[in-house]
Amino acid sequence: RDVATLDHSMIAAYIRGKRVLVTGAGGSIGSELCRQILKFGPAEIQLFGRGENSIYEIHNELSRHAGFTRLVQVIGDVINKKKLEGIFAMYRPQIVFHAGADKHVPLMEMNPDEAVFNNVVGTKNVLEVSDAYRVERVVCISTDKAVNPTSVMGCCKRVAELLIRSNMY
Repeated sequence: RDVATLDHSMIAAYIRGKRVLVTGAGGSIGSELCRQILKFGPAEIQLFGRGENSIYEIHNELSRHAGFTRLVQVIGDVINKKKLEGIFAMYRPQIVFHAGADKHVPLMEMNPDEAVFNNVVGTKNVLEVSDAYRVERVVCISTDKAVNPTSVMGCCKRVAELLIRSNMY
């Protein structure tokens, strides 16, 4: 694929001074998003995830470079809509990066119900709560496996993409 070029000044202008929530912040993709977001000077990064150790670790890492950015650790799951509503009410994110998802293909083949619940229902919850709290922008992280899905995980991520594109929110 072609290399994507990013307009760093435009990204910085958009993120600087904002409250940013990252779901799946302790995962490999979510934690890297947090590292990159921190460079653009947000007022706050809300580190949302279900793994207490991974949230603790990314918080400790980012704390060394946070400067004036406030870091908030939140243990929760996107399938728990009430928890999401409480977090959005308390922290009022302006931008949401939704990276929280089950991504292990063979494991999701063995547990398709959990894949659907987390990747589809969880995404739907994030979109609905973001809409209810008037989030300015939601960025959902998908996968190349959603293009022509051949696995449960790929199908779930494709459905999540369709939800995002449906303009229902």
